[in-house]
Amino acid sequence: MQIKPIILAILFVASGVFYYNITGEVTKSEIGQVLEIVDGDTVKLANGQTLRLLGINTPEKSMLFSEEATEFLKKLIQNRSVRIESHGVGKYGRTLAYIFLDDRNINREILAQGLGTLYYYGKDNHYVELKQAEEFARLNQKGLWEKSPDANCVELIELKTDEPEKLILQNNCDKEIQITFKDDATHIYYATINSNSIFTKEFSHIWNNAGDSIYVHDTKGLLIFYRY
Repeated sequence: MQIKPIILAILFVASGVFYYNITGEVTKSEIGQVLEIVDGDTVKLANGQTLRLLGINTPEKSMLFSEEATEFLKKLIQNRSVRIESHGVGKYGRTLAYIFLDDRNINREILAQGLGTLYYYGKDNHYVELKQAEEFARLNQKGLWEKSPDANCVELIELKTDEPEKLILQNNCDKEIQITFKDDATHIYYATINSNSIFTKEFSHIWNNAGDSIYVHDTKGLLIFYRY
């Protein structure tokens, strides 16, 4: 009996299962009871499992529309049974998932309300509908996409994504503007741009060469959105 080839075959299959679990390419559908809403893109189930909603990113706590995103989820799904389409486990031990209430894709609903932004490393079967939902919210200036009255003041001069990375913004108005800016992930920065001046900041390994976005807000709304 040729034991070695059998062992190699078992190892090959096992490694394949492991690979698909960490990359989220294997999907599983089940019913779960939502116990707690942690924030706009994270929920806990009655069985102790924590879900991170796939395809979206909602504002971190204390940021604009963070509370609104959390409350939106609470009203929709807290203490309710939902269908969960899971795609493996993320680096923080949370199950990466889409949540459905009846036929409604809750991940999509968050984007359509302007309470989150598109956040993908790789496209899946839900990418197109989520992208369309974000576009709808952006064109209708819902939630995070509502423009600040000072949107015409701040101009993106340069976003250099090769090392050394660099961001250059220009304030064309006769007043100081307090800004918050971030990428698609959770790299968040705060700055003040003096009146009629140029703001420059260098980074290292923040902006993704394969594609990323920059969102610039002040306390009144969106100043700049740029995706590449």
